[in-house]
Amino acid sequence: MRHELPYARAGQRIGLLGGSFDPAHAGHAHITREALKLFGLDRVWWLVSPGNPLKAEGPAPMQQRLERARQVMTHPRVCVSDIELRLGTRHTAQTVAALQRRYRGVRFVWLMGADNLAQFDQWQEWHDIMARVPVGVLARPGQQISARASRAARIYRAERLGARASHLLAWAETPAWCFVNVPMVDLSSTKIRLRGDWT
Repeated sequence: MRHELPYARAGQRIGLLGGSFDPAHAGHAHITREALKLFGLDRVWWLVSPGNPLKAEGPAPMQQRLERARQVMTHPRVCVSDIELRLGTRHTAQTVAALQRRYRGVRFVWLMGADNLAQFDQWQEWHDIMARVPVGVLARPGQQISARASRAARIYRAERLGARASHLLAWAETPAWCFVNVPMVDLSSTKIRLRGDWT
């Protein structure tokens, strides 16, 4: 069953956390709560994707992943949504552009773990993402060094906002990004699938 697109008002600061969430886990919830606090966001939307173009195998069924995500992330300022399925977008750049057209005046911030920054330059139209929205990067176990040394971090070195100014990220002129260290939860969807304790 599909759900309505979330409501947003002009001027709101909304973080977008995309992924297959296969399955969602406490680590996702943890970085979401940290993002709300550190980046001064009004809300965070989880964008549960139909599939990850960078992963060879397809994810579990959408409805199963949505239900799990809603069990894991129970917060009044977080919305778990199948936005990409409803919009018919497959890549992040397309999704961000579609959301900006639909929600004019909303200040979107793309959120990612440091592991994604390390491979960000492999994403389709990743420069367009940087041009459209500020990017908030949250450190995860074992990924800080590779993320800070990544191609994306090097190319946009001059556009990096210091961690002490992280609460200003949503209002920064793009391109802009901010890397913050957070108390870590060493969990991954891959580890959970390998253990076989999805539910």
